[in-house]
Amino acid sequence: MNLFADFETRIKAALEQIDSIREKRESLDFSRIVVEPPRDPSHGDAATNAAMVLAKALGTNPRALADIIGEKLKQDPDIAEVGVAGPGFINIRLSTAYWQRLLATIITEGTDFGRSKLGRDRKVNVEYVSANPTGPMHVGHCRGAVVGDALANLLGFAGYDVTKEYYINDAGAQIDVLARSVFLRYREALGENIGEIPAGLYPGDYLVPVGKALAEEYGVKLHQMPEDDWMAIVKERAIEAMMAMIRADLAQLNVHHDVFFSERSLHANGAARIRTAINDLTFKGHVYRGALPPPKGQVPEDWEDREQTLFRSTEVGDDIDRPLVKSDGSYTYFAADVAYFKDKFDRGYSEMIYVLGADHGGYVKRLEAVNRAVSEGKSKLTVLLCQLVKLFRDGEPVKMSKRSGDFVTLREVVEEVGRDSVRFMMLYRKSSEPLDFDFAKVTEQSKDNPVFYVQYAHARCMSVFRQAKEAFPDLEIASVDLSKAVAGQISDPTELQLIGKLAEYPRIVEAAAQSQEPHRLAFYLYDLASSFHAHWNKGKDLPELRFVNDKHRELTIARLGLVHAVASVLKSGLAITGTEAPVEMR
Repeated sequence: MNLFADFETRIKAALEQIDSIREKRESLDFSRIVVEPPRDPSHGDAATNAAMVLAKALGTNPRALADIIGEKLKQDPDIAEVGVAGPGFINIRLSTAYWQRLLATIITEGTDFGRSKLGRDRKVNVEYVSANPTGPMHVGHCRGAVVGDALANLLGFAGYDVTKEYYINDAGAQIDVLARSVFLRYREALGENIGEIPAGLYPGDYLVPVGKALAEEYGVKLHQMPEDDWMAIVKERAIEAMMAMIRADLAQLNVHHDVFFSERSLHANGAARIRTAINDLTFKGHVYRGALPPPKGQVPEDWEDREQTLFRSTEVGDDIDRPLVKSDGSYTYFAADVAYFKDKFDRGYSEMIYVLGADHGGYVKRLEAVNRAVSEGKSKLTVLLCQLVKLFRDGEPVKMSKRSGDFVTLREVVEEVGRDSVRFMMLYRKSSEPLDFDFAKVTEQSKDNPVFYVQYAHARCMSVFRQAKEAFPDLEIASVDLSKAVAGQISDPTELQLIGKLAEYPRIVEAAAQSQEPHRLAFYLYDLASSFHAHWNKGKDLPELRFVNDKHRELTIARLGLVHAVASVLKSGLAITGTEAPVEMR
């Protein structure tokens, strides 16, 4: 249950009962009325801007209108107090009985509390990582992998039908480089002294096992084949090996995709799918023959100073028109991008989300143009750019270079600090902002380490149940209806504040899903953990607030209900972020 959506409905119903509002209802815009937590928690449990939204249209003073609305709201038995602040904000304090009922709902729904129907099962494709299959994942891929995966989890929890997709760039020039690099390692496995790896090839030792496997399978046969023949075989084996490595690396990070889409499939059967996509754009009037002026700055590889087949992308929001077919009849990389988008659209996705690195900023407008042209406004496209991650060790930045082989792999980072630390910290800053990843900070056991602080809160919740069992050995917690136990028992102001923090969860889920910002959830989990730890610490000084009271069985059981609710929301949120909710921590 979303508390704020609940009271938005109640407030709008109350407004309909005020004569001056009912008389002008058709001319009033209720859509701008919101209910949200007040900026200052001391002002109440919820606040609404209803009076300020409606006052001008009604020709009245906002504070005067707020007083009228407030009197009507006081008739709601779940509202204990109404106050007016500032220019006309209406602050609401809820009754203890309402909080108890809400807590009972959270207990009953468990980890499903906060689950939303916001998405209405709309099909969404989230494409993320999509690194070239030329080597193991490095830490530079990590942020996009975590953001994309957590966003997909979040959208699924908010009621969308989500597909997690990886686009395998297995048709470009980098695959030729990969094959030549592997063939060199194959010759090495046959006993040849290959010397220093030539510039332009991938020097990493991760290719050594691939070369050995080829030597074991083919012996000297590949070496005796013409280049075109061995190239096809080596490409296939190299891509298979690299994708197996990438899948394993991603699994270390708890990232699993539903679909792995091969770029080569677009070029199969004479590139039939690319041809179909271009024909579709031609039919819609988006394709023409012409020449492009040389671009300013660095000239891209596919630019030609002659007539080509062009996408009229400037008419759908792009900066320049884009080449689709070169003068020699071959397709550009962009043509494959168009065909890939059309494939997604034809699969029925109403929304496509691309999670890309910050260095792909130039792709945004062209992808948006493709969406407008292909879907004709029927689908939504979002490109999320993840800024760089700066890795520090002992206060010194760690430099990475994929071509030189001197890079820090994703697997190395996960093995050193743990999967959960990597995932949570990658979410603990807005993805559009740079992130400094400090090995020391993400492993320390303190409040300054967000993932430890949140997971420790869940572990503490579990420890409360163990303490209760020690205090009451005959207590069978599993058989107790904790949702009923809280009625009439949970009433201390600090307990109600903790319920209030739990009540924010459904709103956070929907807001984070709508804005496509999973970091909001990580921030909320930290705030919830902080509220729980603060309440725990109060119990040290005030025994009457402790969760387990060996002199008061009924109160203990009721408070176990509150702890269960906190644990459920923490577990639910951690699951969305892709991290564990530990039972205990040492």
